[in-house]
Amino acid sequence: METTRNWLLPVLLAAGQGALMWLAPGPGPTPGPTALIGVLCALAGETAALGRRRQAPVRALAGTLVAYVLGAVCWPDGYQGLGTIVAAYSVAVRCPVPVTVRAAAGAVGVEWGVSAVQDGFRESLLTVVTAFLGYGLCAGLGETRRLWLAGRLSAARRLAGAEYARRTAAEQERRRLARELHDVSAHHLTSVVVTVDAARRLKDSRPELVAEALSFARRTGSETMTALQRLFGLLRDCDPPGLRAASAGIEELVAGFGRLGRRVAADIPDDLTGPAADAIHGIVREALTNALRHAPGAAARVEVRRVDGLLELTVANGAPRTAAPRETSGLGSGRGLAGLQERAAAAGGELTAGPAPDGGWLVRATLPDTTGPRRPSGPGWRRDLLREQRLADPVLALTAMVLPVVVALADMEDWRERTRLASVPDLIVLAALLVVHALPLLWRRRAPVACLVTVLTTAWLWPVAAVVVPLPSRISQFLGGGALVEMLAVYAVAAYGQGAPRAWPAAMAGTFGTAAVLTATASADGRLAGEPADGFAVVMVAVLCVVLAPLSAALCGTGLVVRRRRLRVLAHDDYALAASMWHAERAAETERRRLAETLRADVLHHTAALVEQAGQGRLDDVATTARAALTAMRDMLHGLTDGTDGPAGPLAPSPTVADLDTLCDTRRAAGRDVRLRGPREAARDLPPSVQVCAYRIVEAALDAGDLGPARVSLRRRRDALHIGVAGVPLAVAGAAAERLRARVAAGGGRVVLEPAGNVRVSLPAGTAPAPAQEVSPSPYA
Repeated sequence: METTRNWLLPVLLAAGQGALMWLAPGPGPTPGPTALIGVLCALAGETAALGRRRQAPVRALAGTLVAYVLGAVCWPDGYQGLGTIVAAYSVAVRCPVPVTVRAAAGAVGVEWGVSAVQDGFRESLLTVVTAFLGYGLCAGLGETRRLWLAGRLSAARRLAGAEYARRTAAEQERRRLARELHDVSAHHLTSVVVTVDAARRLKDSRPELVAEALSFARRTGSETMTALQRLFGLLRDCDPPGLRAASAGIEELVAGFGRLGRRVAADIPDDLTGPAADAIHGIVREALTNALRHAPGAAARVEVRRVDGLLELTVANGAPRTAAPRETSGLGSGRGLAGLQERAAAAGGELTAGPAPDGGWLVRATLPDTTGPRRPSGPGWRRDLLREQRLADPVLALTAMVLPVVVALADMEDWRERTRLASVPDLIVLAALLVVHALPLLWRRRAPVACLVTVLTTAWLWPVAAVVVPLPSRISQFLGGGALVEMLAVYAVAAYGQGAPRAWPAAMAGTFGTAAVLTATASADGRLAGEPADGFAVVMVAVLCVVLAPLSAALCGTGLVVRRRRLRVLAHDDYALAASMWHAERAAETERRRLAETLRADVLHHTAALVEQAGQGRLDDVATTARAALTAMRDMLHGLTDGTDGPAGPLAPSPTVADLDTLCDTRRAAGRDVRLRGPREAARDLPPSVQVCAYRIVEAALDAGDLGPARVSLRRRRDALHIGVAGVPLAVAGAAAERLRARVAAGGGRVVLEPAGNVRVSLPAGTAPAPAQEVSPSPYA
């Protein structure tokens, strides 16, 4: 399919040019056999170059220009060289604006040079102006297409990200809740166990510690219950509000550790807020809890500094003064450092931890500073706004300005020398009127109605100039070329306006206004076609309206169709993105509800019993219950990090080539056109490991995030399985391409990723051994 798209247009273009040269060879003499062979070589070279216009557009343009020079030298009046226009458009579609400008300038220079050699410098000026306008229009239209494709690609990537978030929402929510639960278990419950065990050991020598420990256990247990209820929404809803930390919260946390008898020095800015403050709060809590658990009696220091737009956090504690009590062993969940690194990474930073030179422990984190006011991006937003059309609108406006002047200059070549010199001031007035008339086209996308009104208003300068200057009829007749501006403005109202209710009245106003202006300009001297313009002017307006109405209606209808298609595509993207986000939120909400019930059954009743026992003064029972709650919390954390609720079940059988039908049906149910060809024939006598590898490759290509139609084909050729996936441009670049290469490399195959969005894979179809899971029967077959 892609090969047909690449070669169909070049072949048809070559055939059309050949037929045109045969049927209408031009005014010059017919070339001889040698020249005809040269022309045929030029057509062949142009066709070959255009066949590569999608893969190498700049080289394709260079090849068509070489063919143009050869054809123009062999047959100047017959060879057209239309392939250069197509190649220039391809360059604009697939290359950035600077490359497009340089390529168009080079094409104009080549055509100018050929024309100057054949016709002379003076005669070639008209050729260069025409070539400039033609290549400029191609560049503008190509840039419009490139921006549209870039927007579609961006939308597809956003949708792919949303789909990935939807598929991983439950897992991400488990990881997030695991971090929060670890913070609660580490800070609250561990503190209770450490404090109560210390009071039990020292109750004979320091009996006052018993009352303090019971009070601390009761208060901390209540805080634990509150934190868990806020986290899982057991009191109000299931959406846990994030605990937004700030400098005051971090200082309160540090002071809380100081009340446990730990000397903690702190140096923290007083204006920390946002995600960085949240991350610092969690890191400090975890680091100080680890110090409490593993370095009893050691002093600690917390410092936060701002350096070059970053927040540098340091949490250090000295060497332990005594050995850690045996009762505190096994209290941790085993993922404290990993949780710290995940929390720092979630805030966009990084964290390191390790022994300090003095025998203590040192935690360092670097986080982005988001507390300060963001600086405005300057004129960047205007550049983004104006970037939408950097070539198309200016080139259209320039064409509308210059084209009538070029036609007038071409017509003046047949005038007498004296008449031509006398007409130069009138030609300058003509150019000024056309410039003023076409300038509103520059904002036709932003304010289409205002553009049309301004165009119709400035057009009335034509009859005024024809009377005041006055412009002779041989010059004023070329003002009729300015009617192109009205037609472009009518199209803009239909394509970029508010829809049909405004488009059709605008089309009628443009038709009538253009007819009236042209009639008024032509009858400025009181005569029209040699007759008095009194009654004939009305008839002329009616005739022009009839002539212009079909063109105006066609442009208006085309603009409405383009607008409807664009809005339909954007609405589909918005709907798909919103649906993916909605499903992701529902998946996360379901996971939160399930985990909330698990937490309530396994942890909260232990915490509630702890608070009750602390209120009754039962110190030994408080220690036992706190350990039980911490153990239940630790088991739940392991279940969260493993992504399971209990013991792992049997591994699900892996899908094979036979399951590609089901995979494609799933994509069709999601609204994507996916066609599959040849899975049953290719799967015969194919080793299970190769079948699984083929399925994974097709799945990775289809899951890259594309929305357009896709074609999947499988062919068995001797000892190789050939897989082709077309219509997946997002799969041939970036992370998706790396995943494909990794999967193909795992199967010992070869892959070719074409920029047009095609994936071609060749896998050896030998009898390679496969793991037990890979040879399990498919649940779909």
